[in-house]
Amino acid sequence: MGQLAIPCMLIRGGTSKGAYFLRDDLPADVAARDAFLLAVMGSPDKRQVDGLGGAHPLTSKVGIVSLSDEPGCDIDFLFAQVGIETASVDTTPNCGNILAGIGPFALARGLVKASGARTTVRVRTINTGTIADLTMDTPDGQASAEGAARIDGVPGTSAPIDIGFLDAEGSVCGALLPTGNVVDVIKGVPCTLIDNGMPVIVMRAADVGRTGYEPREQLNEDDELKARIEAIRIAAGPLMNLGDVTKKVVPKIALVGPPQAGGAISTRSFIPHECHASIGVFAAVTVATAAVLPGSPAASVVVMPEGRERTLSVEHPTGEFTVTLTVGGTAEQPVVERAGLLRTARILMAGQAFVPAARVQEERMP
Repeated sequence: MGQLAIPCMLIRGGTSKGAYFLRDDLPADVAARDAFLLAVMGSPDKRQVDGLGGAHPLTSKVGIVSLSDEPGCDIDFLFAQVGIETASVDTTPNCGNILAGIGPFALARGLVKASGARTTVRVRTINTGTIADLTMDTPDGQASAEGAARIDGVPGTSAPIDIGFLDAEGSVCGALLPTGNVVDVIKGVPCTLIDNGMPVIVMRAADVGRTGYEPREQLNEDDELKARIEAIRIAAGPLMNLGDVTKKVVPKIALVGPPQAGGAISTRSFIPHECHASIGVFAAVTVATAAVLPGSPAASVVVMPEGRERTLSVEHPTGEFTVTLTVGGTAEQPVVERAGLLRTARILMAGQAFVPAARVQEERMP
């Protein structure tokens, strides 16, 4: 038995990189599809040497794309986080970085057409139901890769992709605050359990005996801290309507502290068992949202701008991530009405991905 060859693009989306496929090119059976994705990425193997994965959670990602049948939406996007050392394919969370590459992919594959110098593509994320508008430079009918936009964690500059989230609140947990509380004390630590596009447990770094300014490498070697926050994460899972999260990649954890570099808040994000080199798109939006809520751990350390339209610079180990929020409601009960941000993306390769047919065929057998 030979190999399956399926059209594929490798795209850097934001600070992540992934393999992008048309849904109809993949096996319709979920088990066979997941077996294919594991084989494509080279999992399970810590080096992913026999696949396209980059041996890191940020480069072991997949975007599955199709035309949308949702009125008003152009594209459907299913995100898959492929395990590295485990044979797991998790389609529970969303990924805003891989989302950034959906527009360029959809244009390149002819799913949508450019509408002039700037094109907006409306995308529904199947994982969570979140709808987002992606606006790109399209001077020649395709997404431009040249421009002055810069995001920390990616070298050089590129064309901007403006992402506006229309309804991210409670996308995974069913509510912005799944417990109904701004603060829940878990294992003795005050936490905000929150979901504005990504389930996140937000806690002050000082409350777990850290500054929140430690280098990422130091935190990754801090076994005592990692064990403590994992215990909090497992306890929080059922409270966030996520059940047993032992083997899930959500909720994420964000340690927060006062800003150090002129931003609004400092973060160290765990995804969930490794400290992120920066911070994920939806995690940044969710932490910024938590900082708006009076009485939350994040609100106690944030430097919050005034006004209805607010721009928050979320500091992370390799720079900052700018989130824009439209805030309504009252001072006592603010409501985040809209969240937006800037990303970039670039198509790296287009071709075919090959996997041994036997690995997929085995999943079809009873």
